[in-house]
Amino acid sequence: MSESDHNSAPVDLYDRVCEVADGIKAKLNIDSVEIICVLGSGLGGAVDALENRRSVATSEIPHLPKSTVEGHNGVLHHGFIGGRSVLMLQGRVHTYEGIPPWQSTLIIRAVHHLKGQIAVLTNSAGSCNPDFNPGELMVMADHVNLSGRNPLIGSHDERFGPRFPDMTNAYTPELRHVAHSAAERMNMTLHEGVYAWNLGPSYETPAEVRMAQTLGVDAVGMSTAPEAIVARQSGMRILGLTCISNLAAGLSATPLTHEEVQAVAGPAARNLATLLVEVIPHV
Repeated sequence: MSESDHNSAPVDLYDRVCEVADGIKAKLNIDSVEIICVLGSGLGGAVDALENRRSVATSEIPHLPKSTVEGHNGVLHHGFIGGRSVLMLQGRVHTYEGIPPWQSTLIIRAVHHLKGQIAVLTNSAGSCNPDFNPGELMVMADHVNLSGRNPLIGSHDERFGPRFPDMTNAYTPELRHVAHSAAERMNMTLHEGVYAWNLGPSYETPAEVRMAQTLGVDAVGMSTAPEAIVARQSGMRILGLTCISNLAAGLSATPLTHEEVQAVAGPAARNLATLLVEVIPHV
């Protein structure tokens, strides 16, 4: 298979989505899901917010790829937050692992097939904005796709939604307002900004960070945008939450490492979990 074919959605994508959805239903003994929450690097501790939690390894669900990145465990958790049925993915997969975007976003399509209407997409990212400090949270107002990839490339199936989805207000303004209101009640710092998706796995160069700043980007990372694109095509409402895990290249006095990202994201996950408990009942 050529690289072009590998990155293009297969003609049987709808059948695969149905098999993923059926696998989730069978393994977790559920009929539907209201909300999908994808957890970023070091943010897996947010699963502690779930009540009556049941879990299954992604390897037990047909077609779901398993993450090869440290800190991404590859587990699906189902439970309830404020009475809402929530599925959390602990261990997203990334395009830089050699997994095409159409495949890394299967879980989003499957949850929509299970009647899910809201996608909460979290990530850890480097700050391009000197006012956004490591350990703080940012709600995503928009994103910039700098990867050159898109999960909608390939065969189009109208059952998934429009071929050319509108990305205006992709990150639902009402949900952003709910998040800000919750953070204010909790006296928690919650910035709002623009996220840029770079392919990775190398971190951005200082020149790339300066370019991102020129484009109005506040944080840079290696995920989230493909999930948002698929969720938007499906008609789902989207809330994007970023953990600022480090200062981007050129802004930090020390070399960037994955260990640093995990070390900062770990404590921030507790703040994220607390915020989710406040946000999800009101979305």
